[in-house]
Amino acid sequence: MNMSPSSEVEQPQVTGLPLFGTCQVFATSPQSLDWRPETYRDSVVAVAQWSEAAGCTGTLIYTDNSIVDPWLVTQAVLADTATLTPLVAVQPLYMHPYAVAKMVASLGFLYGRRVILNMVAGGFKNDLLSLGDGTPHDRRYDRLVEYVQVVKKLLAGTGPVTWDGEFYQLKQAILKPGLPAHLQPGFFISGSSGAGMAAAAATGAVPIQYPGPPHEAIAPQQNRAGMTTAGVRLGIIARPTTEEAWEAAHQRFPFDRKGQIAHQMAMRVSDSQWHQQLSARAGETGPVGGTYWLGPFEISKSNCPYLVGSYAAVIEDLSRYMEGGYGTFILDIPPSAEELAHSRIVFSEAASRLAQEGRP
Repeated sequence: MNMSPSSEVEQPQVTGLPLFGTCQVFATSPQSLDWRPETYRDSVVAVAQWSEAAGCTGTLIYTDNSIVDPWLVTQAVLADTATLTPLVAVQPLYMHPYAVAKMVASLGFLYGRRVILNMVAGGFKNDLLSLGDGTPHDRRYDRLVEYVQVVKKLLAGTGPVTWDGEFYQLKQAILKPGLPAHLQPGFFISGSSGAGMAAAAATGAVPIQYPGPPHEAIAPQQNRAGMTTAGVRLGIIARPTTEEAWEAAHQRFPFDRKGQIAHQMAMRVSDSQWHQQLSARAGETGPVGGTYWLGPFEISKSNCPYLVGSYAAVIEDLSRYMEGGYGTFILDIPPSAEELAHSRIVFSEAASRLAQEGRP
């Protein structure tokens, strides 16, 4: 990874719009399994600072059985940035909702900063079973809804909390320190399944999807009606020309037979509908099929589709997602500050184009 920001990429000049236009754009923090212990924290801080400098709203921080605790990564991000909002993945199986509420309140107290909670139900059955959890897919979302409700009630600061739910019970629980209203967390939930969408609607969370090609982009109807802003996980590789973009894409994600086998094995142990939906499109996309590309996903190098192409082509397809009702974008882990600068160009121009047309 190139750890040295550069000013070689021309920065966009979009009058009257934030750096990423009207969109809410998140980067993603590096995963510890890709780094040595002595360099991992530096990589987290570097990516966070690139993301903040590029104008990102925040950065996604993963949780998984195989990586370091996301709350420790969150603390590193908060300690070395000024405005970036950590989007912290929360798996109910790992922490009681009181512990999560305590963590959110404690970080607010220490840093005066807000976080967003990315609620995940867990899609790899072996990870769940290793911890003694055999809860079926849709029931995990029922648990997720109750979890969010408990966290919100604890953080509301309205007094001792008594809760007698299906999954959680509290009796006169008091949360200290308190959390000011302006630091109350936001909530995201995976919205690729019916259960996920229902959970997002029940909690007021932003549903995050793994999108199909841009021409199919239609955000969930209840979100288009104004309940909240739907979002997508999406990588971007954009360059002045199509040839430059695909050259960069193949340099970053060369074909990997071992990765392809790992993807096929992951398919056998995943009950995540987004995983199944993307895998069903394998082989349909590539340089001849427009900007939409699943190459990195198919070799286990990314969990999301990519848009790859010239600035003009990627701007056009990003505009389709925005027109379809998506206003929140979570990008893949950026390999360099330059890559974020390229992404900023296409987001700003796409948002500017829609604004000029009088669209949201």
